[in-house]
Amino acid sequence: MNLHNNTKITSHMVLEDIRGKSVPAIEVFGLSIKALVTHLTDILNKQGTGMDKSEIQWVLTVPAIWTDAAKQFMRKGAVKAGIPEDSLKIALEPEAASIFCQYLPTKKLHGADEGFTMTEPGAKYMVVDLGGGTADITVHEKLANGQLKELCRAAGNDCGGTSVDGRFFQMLVKIFGGPLMKKIKDEDPSAYLDLFREFETVKRTITPEKDSKINITIPYASLDTHCKNVLGENLADVLGSSTYSNQIAVRGDKMRVDADVMRSLFKPTIDSIISLMKEILRNKAASDVSQLLLVGGFSECILIQDAVKRNFKSKRVIIPEEAGLSVLKGAVLFGHRPEYVQSRVMRFSYGVETRDNFDSNIHDKKYLVDGVYPQKCDKIFNKIVEKDQEVSLGQKFTTGHLTVVPMQKEMKLQIYVSTNKTTMYTDESSCTYLGSATITFPVPTEDIRDVKAEYTFGNTEIGMTAVDVKTGTKITTSFDLI
Repeated sequence: MNLHNNTKITSHMVLEDIRGKSVPAIEVFGLSIKALVTHLTDILNKQGTGMDKSEIQWVLTVPAIWTDAAKQFMRKGAVKAGIPEDSLKIALEPEAASIFCQYLPTKKLHGADEGFTMTEPGAKYMVVDLGGGTADITVHEKLANGQLKELCRAAGNDCGGTSVDGRFFQMLVKIFGGPLMKKIKDEDPSAYLDLFREFETVKRTITPEKDSKINITIPYASLDTHCKNVLGENLADVLGSSTYSNQIAVRGDKMRVDADVMRSLFKPTIDSIISLMKEILRNKAASDVSQLLLVGGFSECILIQDAVKRNFKSKRVIIPEEAGLSVLKGAVLFGHRPEYVQSRVMRFSYGVETRDNFDSNIHDKKYLVDGVYPQKCDKIFNKIVEKDQEVSLGQKFTTGHLTVVPMQKEMKLQIYVSTNKTTMYTDESSCTYLGSATITFPVPTEDIRDVKAEYTFGNTEIGMTAVDVKTGTKITTSFDLI
C-alpha cells in the first residue's frame, strides 16, 4: 500500500516496521520476493525435478491501478531477489484472474448456469479483484481469436480488506485508548498480530443474516495486564465503561461482539466498492456488461458477495472456487501466453516535455523563453498517447528530437502523465512527472543529430528505444521512473 499511496516513489524510500523502525523499502520488497524464490527452489530441489533456475520464466503480479513507477520498483525488487531481469514479466492482477477464469469448467464457477457464456466470443464481463489493499477493476470482452480486449481503463482504490482492519483498530482505540494500543503494538507485537490474524478469520465467516454474537479470540493476558498498568482497571471494567459496553462482552479469552457492530466495520468499504462498480458500469463501453466476476481473497467475504448481488440484480455474479488463488493461477497462464490480452485502454495521457516555436495565438506568454530567437515556448506537453485511447499489445508511438549542441553526449527526455486528454503544459495541475529517459550517443559528432524515440504501450509495462535517423542505428536508452 506504500507503493499504491505514494505519489513520489523513489529507490531510496523507506518503510516503517510495526515498532516504527525505518528500513529501505527496496530491501523489504527484495527480501520478501527472495523468500518466495527460495521457497520454490527448495521444493524443486527436494522433489528432484532437475529444474535449472535459468529455465524459469518468473511472473510478478501487481494491481492494474499501480503507477508505472510502482511497477518499476517491483521489478527492481525482483532483480534484487536474484531474478534475472530478462526472465521476468509483470502481470496485472485482474487480468490474470480473467485469464484463469477462461479455463474453468462451469461447475467451478459459483453463480454460473449451464451454457454459461463468459468464454464465448463477444462476451463482456467485469473483473472485480478485491485483495488485501486494493479493489482493482477491469472490463473485458472475449474476442473471436480467443484473446481478451480491455473495454474500460483499469480503475480502483484502496478499499481492500485491510481497510476493514483499520476500522477494527479504531474500534479498539475507542475502547482502550490510543496509548494502550500503541503500547501493545510496541511491547508485545506478537499479541497485536495474533489479534489481527484472528480478526482475519472472522472477516471470512460473518454473514448478512447472522444476529448472534461473534466470538474473537483475544490475547487476554496481554490486554488485561496493559489495562491494569496503563488505565488502572482490568479489561472487563475498561470494556464496561466504554461506549460499546452493551454490544461487546468478554468471556474468558473471547471477545463477544454484536453482529451489527462487526457488519458496521465493513459498510464503508463495501459502499466504496459498490460505488466504484456503478461508476464504471456507467461508462458507455461497459453499458452492456452482463456478468460480474469476483476474485481475490476479500471477494470470499459473504457480506461483499451479498452486497454485489443486491445492488446488481440484473447482472450475473460469478465467484470461482478458491477466488483468492485466481490471480496466482492466472499469472502462470499469462507467463505461457503474455499476448492473451490483445489491447488495453490507457489510464493516462503520456507526453514528453519539449520546447516549441512560440505562437501568440496559442501559447501563454509566461512560457516564452527569454533571449532565444526564433521565439520558443517552454514546458510543452508533447502528447505521445491519450487517456482512454485503445492501444494494441506492443503498439509503438514515436516522437522526434534534435540535439542542441555539437558533440552532445546524451539527451534527457522528461516524461509526464496527465489525467486529462487535452493538456498543453507540463506544469498544469492534471500533470505529474513520471520520470526521465536518457538517450546516450556512444560517438558524439559535430552535427545536429535527429533522434526518433519509440515508445511501446499496450503491454503491462511501457518500453522505449531510440534510433539515429541519419544512420538508422539503434541508440542506447535507459528509462528511470524511480
